[in-house]
Amino acid sequence: MDSEVSKVEVTDIKMPFLSMVWFMVKWAIASIPAIIILWLLFVMFGGLIGGLTHI
Repeated sequence: MDSEVSKVEVTDIKMPFLSMVWFMVKWAIASIPAIIILWLLFVMFGGLIGGLTHI
């Protein structure tokens, strides 16, 4: 088998403006659960550190 590596560079994506806007709206909505999870982890970690260092 011939194993050659090809390098690909994307220079342009043709996408209608409204499709791009809809994609960005869906992307923003999908990020909400991730933000909530990160916030919960931060609160839990901060509470743990705060509880351990409280005298």
